[in-house]
Amino acid sequence: MNKKVVIIGAGIGGLGAAGLFARKGYDVTVVEKNANLGGRANIFEHDGFKFDMGPSWYLAPDIFEHYFNLVGERVEDHLELKRLSPSYRIFFRKNGDPLDINSDIEKDTATFEAIEPGAGEKLRAYLKQSKYQYEVATQSFMFKNYDRIWDFFNKRVMTEGQKLSVFSTMHKFVSKFFTSKKLQQVMEYTMVFLGTSPYEAPALYNLMSHMDFNQGVFYPQGGFYELIKALANITEKNGAVLRTNSPVDKIIVRDGKAVGVRVEGGEVIDADMVISNADMWFTETRLLDIPQQTHKEKYWQKRTMAPSAFIMYLGVSGKLPSLVHHNLLFSEDWRKNFDEIYKDPCLPDEPSLYVCAPSVTDPSVAPEGKENLFVLVPIASDLEITDEQKEMYADRVLALMEQEMNLPGLRGKIEYKRIYTVENFAADYNAFKGSALGLAHTLRQTAIFRPKNKSKMVDNLFYVGAGTNPGIGTQICLISAELAYKRVHNITTAEPLESL
Repeated sequence: MNKKVVIIGAGIGGLGAAGLFARKGYDVTVVEKNANLGGRANIFEHDGFKFDMGPSWYLAPDIFEHYFNLVGERVEDHLELKRLSPSYRIFFRKNGDPLDINSDIEKDTATFEAIEPGAGEKLRAYLKQSKYQYEVATQSFMFKNYDRIWDFFNKRVMTEGQKLSVFSTMHKFVSKFFTSKKLQQVMEYTMVFLGTSPYEAPALYNLMSHMDFNQGVFYPQGGFYELIKALANITEKNGAVLRTNSPVDKIIVRDGKAVGVRVEGGEVIDADMVISNADMWFTETRLLDIPQQTHKEKYWQKRTMAPSAFIMYLGVSGKLPSLVHHNLLFSEDWRKNFDEIYKDPCLPDEPSLYVCAPSVTDPSVAPEGKENLFVLVPIASDLEITDEQKEMYADRVLALMEQEMNLPGLRGKIEYKRIYTVENFAADYNAFKGSALGLAHTLRQTAIFRPKNKSKMVDNLFYVGAGTNPGIGTQICLISAELAYKRVHNITTAEPLESL
């Protein structure tokens, strides 16, 4: 087509868009500021330990398959996926035995029934509703661009809104099914993936339960970064140019149109259109002049940001039999924990946390007989944490893991430790307030209320990634790539594309 597209940022959304436009025949160049492709889905290695730095849950395989089909590929030709069993293990503070979720309806209903009489059948009903909402969302909402409020509040939402639970919060919705605090926590934890609290998130997002309970949880052998390598290979196969160590410092606008980018050092790359996968706040307030900004600094200061994270990458001597691949530890005071992230920002007193132990599944990510751990505590964005505070908090989290996750002596087994938190997200990914995810999925920041994927002020400037629709999540960012493609080609359908 001879039209030049420059994509700023090689996160999953940027690579996804590059694959679609290159497949269509555009002349595509991707410019990435960091040494690695992938954005937050980054990777590093140390003494035989291979750490995925960001996403680690491979959910909604149908959405990945859809994207691969669009670019003429098959997932199985690129990734060796293993279905995890159990899908994940949950530890409860001061509460005895852990609970395994198996993504097997018979096993999981028995587990729920043992905790709360009658909860087994309620789980079946809940998951039936979750599946319905997932199918409606993926066929009628998530693959559509929204420009006016009536694009979202259409006939289907108005007639089926009660079924879709658009107007209720996640916590209220879950509480209708389960009275046990344990089971409520099990069904609400996925809100952290969306960067919001179950007390604020629209209940529509219970569709997340369909992903893990009904579809299952998968792992790409070799690590999550294998997905990034696959996306990069597909884009290059279709002729795209991927450039790393190339931070953009300006989007060039002429006569109201984006006509290229300037890379640090002064090089200009001309383009017929620019698609930014960089943090949207950074794109708007740092790469554009004020008159060209759709959303100025004042707008961003009023947004609710998803959490940042206190992360430890740990290399551990010996194996840890109490852990499975994915592990969650829930705080006792659920509401207080969320308030310490969203309302009264501080390092949580009694944090909930996530521990990924990929070496349980994949021996290639750690030396023989050793364990690779990714430990994540959701914390407020924009927190300032001194080096001394980081070390003290790390010790506190590790002590909590020893006590509550049956990991005696863990601290003495650590051979390697790297802490990664708020300022690292800000420095490495230009993340507003150091958020690990971006804009939270509150009701007022979802669908029509989320920033659009096209600039109002600059023609031929588009956006992709977690900051625009549909929002946060690896597979969701691939949908955002399709939405950018639809936007450029004036495709207004709500259904996923059958072809390019």
